[in-house]
Amino acid sequence: MENDSIINIIKENFINQVISVDEGSDMLTLSIEKNAVYNIIAFLKNELGFNFLTDLCGIHYPDQKLPLGVIYHLHNMIENKRLRLKTFISVDEPKIKSCVDIFSCANWMERETFDFYGIIFENHPNLKRILNVEYMDYFPMRKEYPLEDATRKDKEDIFFGR
Repeated sequence: MENDSIINIIKENFINQVISVDEGSDMLTLSIEKNAVYNIIAFLKNELGFNFLTDLCGIHYPDQKLPLGVIYHLHNMIENKRLRLKTFISVDEPKIKSCVDIFSCANWMERETFDFYGIIFENHPNLKRILNVEYMDYFPMRKEYPLEDATRKDKEDIFFGR
């Protein structure tokens, strides 16, 4: 299965849902509309044999129009083909449909993504924090805070030869 055939099949079945295609990195990467994620993942599993969800994680690019994102890595083990799907969502409404009923392994990965980025996976069977305390009122992997404490005096440039 070649990249061109995968791209053509997806574009034929999901017209106007593919935002961009990138073949320059280690694997084929498709950026897709958030409303199409669930259907495209189900299609990839059932029709194209991508039967293993290798990874699901969140990302935060604060300078983008849609700063939060979810990345899915799928693997067709029969043909040893890997595929990356990306979708982006707003901070104001960080919701996306859960894929737990397609891949049960998405359960833990979606909970972890919720815990660290605040992305809400709709229809998830048990969406709650798993690594951080439940009363935490922020999401630690979002880039919403400065990297260093500006009030610290031991971090001045003079101490580092600058």
